[in-house]
Amino acid sequence: MGAKILYADDEPRFLRLVKLFLEAEGFTVVTASSGRGALEALGTYPDVRLVILDVLMEGLDGYRTCEAIRAFSTVPILMLTALGDERHEVKGIRSGADDYVAKPFSKDRLVTRVKALLRRTEPSRSAAMVARGIVLDPEARTVVADGGTVELTFREFELLRYLMENRGTVCPRERILDAVWGSLYGGDPRTLDTHIKSLRQKLGSGAAVIATSRGIGYAFRGDEK
Repeated sequence: MGAKILYADDEPRFLRLVKLFLEAEGFTVVTASSGRGALEALGTYPDVRLVILDVLMEGLDGYRTCEAIRAFSTVPILMLTALGDERHEVKGIRSGADDYVAKPFSKDRLVTRVKALLRRTEPSRSAAMVARGIVLDPEARTVVADGGTVELTFREFELLRYLMENRGTVCPRERILDAVWGSLYGGDPRTLDTHIKSLRQKLGSGAAVIATSRGIGYAFRGDEK
């Protein structure tokens, strides 16, 4: 069987549809009809590899469910919502989500995003990277800066890893989006700026290692000054 996915939505029609889409691709799908149900399911199924949350659930909505999950788990989270503007996308990211798909969506679009998230969370055999006081361990998926562990979302971790792998080089925005979000990413490219801002805040005094090249993209500083 494929990776186990937890999908929470209070609309029975979408529960059936998404379950059908994913099972057709070989995934094992566990469903919940509420945010609280999703939290209970994670306790019951510790082998869940990905969580999909609808935003507009009654009671504990998707944002609050995402925040609750992040209190104890780093499992990748994909948000589904009919609220497609940038404000809601930013809110989802700040709640701890790793990706965001607006309704309505095609089977191909959803499956592509799901596979991309799962692919990027496969255990890595790469050695730890150390640069300018930051230690990123791809295998343990940990980041240490200023002598302490930095808690990053899945997407923030992948963004920092990509920039460190290309340190000293200005990476164009489009190339970053393609490498970190996937070549079929169709969201607002300003999402990258939101993630960079959040990443800098979490790095604290190390924020300056991420440089902005106006009109081009971003770079992890390669110099040691």
